[in-house]
Amino acid sequence: MEQLFNFNLEKVPNSSEKEALDREKNLKLFLDYGFPSKKDENWKFTDLNFIINKNFKHITNNLDFELEKKVDVIKDFDHNHIVLVNGILKSSNIKFEDEGKVKLEGLTSITDFDYEPNNNLSFLNRALSLGGFNLEIQKNYTCKKPIIIYNYFTSKLDNKIINNSNKIKLNQNSELILIEYNIGEKSKFIKNTFEKVIIDKDAIFKNISIQKKKSNGYFYKHISGSQGHNSSYQNFILTSGLKLNKVEIDMNLEKENSNCFILSSLFLGRGEHQEIKSKINHLTPNCKSYQKIKNVLEEDGVGVYQGKIFVKDIAQKTNAYQLSKALILNDLAEFNAKPELEIYADDVKCSHGSTSGSIDEDAIHYLMTRGIKLSKAKKLLIKGFLNEIFENIPEQNIKTFLENSIEEQIEEI
Repeated sequence: MEQLFNFNLEKVPNSSEKEALDREKNLKLFLDYGFPSKKDENWKFTDLNFIINKNFKHITNNLDFELEKKVDVIKDFDHNHIVLVNGILKSSNIKFEDEGKVKLEGLTSITDFDYEPNNNLSFLNRALSLGGFNLEIQKNYTCKKPIIIYNYFTSKLDNKIINNSNKIKLNQNSELILIEYNIGEKSKFIKNTFEKVIIDKDAIFKNISIQKKKSNGYFYKHISGSQGHNSSYQNFILTSGLKLNKVEIDMNLEKENSNCFILSSLFLGRGEHQEIKSKINHLTPNCKSYQKIKNVLEEDGVGVYQGKIFVKDIAQKTNAYQLSKALILNDLAEFNAKPELEIYADDVKCSHGSTSGSIDEDAIHYLMTRGIKLSKAKKLLIKGFLNEIFENIPEQNIKTFLENSIEEQIEEI
């Protein structure tokens, strides 16, 4: 373990002596336990310790945050933007559009981000986190434009680890569409992110994560959240192209009539491994959750979905649904699903399911009889399979952009 890691705490800024001691304590805890492995039930399908040791000979923490080139902004639709360089807030144009209604600041101290450790990666994040952002939407305000976070990664990140923490809060009766757009060079690095999401009464939060091009990045993100009365949270995960990506979502539906949607559309190819692990906690009556995870797997791509619905005894009239579906295009590809229900209320509607299989040969034959070539027919069916989740996006310009992004990935087959 000592040979693999060479972390430098001396150059990590601290707001106080207490913070410095806290970092040292958490770093020691991480070094004692290391990366999670399949010995932990939550990591049985994604043995992070094995994956990291296989792909990295040494790892140091990143201290380089220089923007190397101008970020090309998306031209497909009007938006405000935030630029992060290796997880650190560098710039934004939000203040010009929504001054006073949208609060944005960089997190400069780990004391600004308080959370209970849930795995060894939280110790590592607590020890090495160098920022992130705090985004807050004020009461009774709907953001006029979507906000895109340009997550830019520099070219000098080989064998580096990035740790950052984010906080997102929507106050009562506010609304936000937030798109996280990963842009990077070909460096081989690790990113370890912890994020808190708070959605107050009558607030609506749509969060979309997308990868621009293939990356050698190894990503982990833990999202913990709470929802108020009549609130809505929609999370779209479209991060195809990463070497490794594990997203853990732990969302608490704390007040009545709140709803939570987790939707994913992934196209995974050679050497790519992605896992979505969710736990939706129904803690009060009359709430709804809906999860649909779709994977297309070619070559030796690996997709994983672990989803749990928890229903407390007082959470009557719960409506909870989860489904994972996979198209497997190669005998070497792998898809693992572990759906779970833990229900203590008796007046509920809960269901889960998982299916996997190859492309429908009858459908291919039908398309070919209409003059469509075999390769084109396969791409059309794959596109239709993945694009289904975009039915939940009413904003047509954003929907078209996301569909085009998926189509570009499919064209690489």
